[in-house]
Amino acid sequence: MVQKTVDERPMDQEADFLKINSIDHVHWWVGNAKQAMYYWWKAFGFKPVAYSGLETGNREFASYVLESGKIRFVISAPYRPTSEIAAHQMLHGDGVKVIALGVDDVESAFEETTKRGAKPAWSPREEADEYGVIRTAAIHTYGEVLHVFVDRSDYNGAFMPSYQPLDLPHESAGLAAIDHIVGNVQLGKMNYWVQFYHDVMGFRQLLHFDDKDISTEYSALMSKVMSNGNGRVKFPINEPAEGKRKSQIEEYLDYYMTPGVQHIAMSTGDIITTMKILRSRGIEFLRVPDTYYDVLPERVGEIKEDLATIRELGILVDRDDEGYLLQVFSRPLQDRPTAFVEIIQRHGARGFGKGNFKALFEALELEQARRGNL
Repeated sequence: MVQKTVDERPMDQEADFLKINSIDHVHWWVGNAKQAMYYWWKAFGFKPVAYSGLETGNREFASYVLESGKIRFVISAPYRPTSEIAAHQMLHGDGVKVIALGVDDVESAFEETTKRGAKPAWSPREEADEYGVIRTAAIHTYGEVLHVFVDRSDYNGAFMPSYQPLDLPHESAGLAAIDHIVGNVQLGKMNYWVQFYHDVMGFRQLLHFDDKDISTEYSALMSKVMSNGNGRVKFPINEPAEGKRKSQIEEYLDYYMTPGVQHIAMSTGDIITTMKILRSRGIEFLRVPDTYYDVLPERVGEIKEDLATIRELGILVDRDDEGYLLQVFSRPLQDRPTAFVEIIQRHGARGFGKGNFKALFEALELEQARRGNL
């Protein structure tokens, strides 16, 4: 969604005009905020830190803020069926509406991106209460997803005005930070959005995977990984590729109805402990065939973790020139086969598990076949 054609400048050209400090928060629009909050709190070990709703003067929606390490999720649900949130949830199911980016200068971020072609969602504005002033602006990206620029340097409240603090006990699962956020777009649109992130937001292409890298006998996808200048924000963009049957990206688009956020990868410093906790709390994960583990030692070499435990927990391992990583993918978080999460631990590796793609894709196809969608 842009107002002008995105330039096609080389991806290695210096373009870091947008200084992003962090992913400030991810905002989920859902059907029942209280129940979704409970899920992230009790199952994933997030700590509820703030609430907005009728009791705080918010007559439009109920909203909870949860944190785990540097990860901040906002979960909101509407009070009335005429709400924008209600329309979004009816069309998509539960899904990510906002990927908010922390910046030092909201006005500059908005000006630089909109003059390069971004469609504005709202211009720079301030919200204030007794805890200070928070500044935001927003632009559209793929589907109905917004990037909201946030400057909270002059704000000391719980989250934003109308939110009050919560202090609830929690048992952490060790989730520490957002590693990357993946977007699914339509066939033929990946390069468009890759170019958008380069020209409009100053990102660079980090990696490229084609249908030879991510395919099985039946289906395939293509993916390009975009990263901001300091490497703190990474957005892989996926599109389906031609195949004999429907790919996981096509299935997502069929049920989400538009492009959107496919999954959020969250890092942990100890994936073994994290996985034991999450599985004990009922989180379901994809399982690759056991034959994957028979050849694992030969493929990835020596790792610190116990291979028997890796096999038992269904963790995938891959190695690149800089080290290795461990990763695992959940089943969809709701009834629709749309958004899911990835748990990842990096031991130096900067890749995204290319050596696991085939096994992972086959596991996903088994899930699709069970749903009658392959």
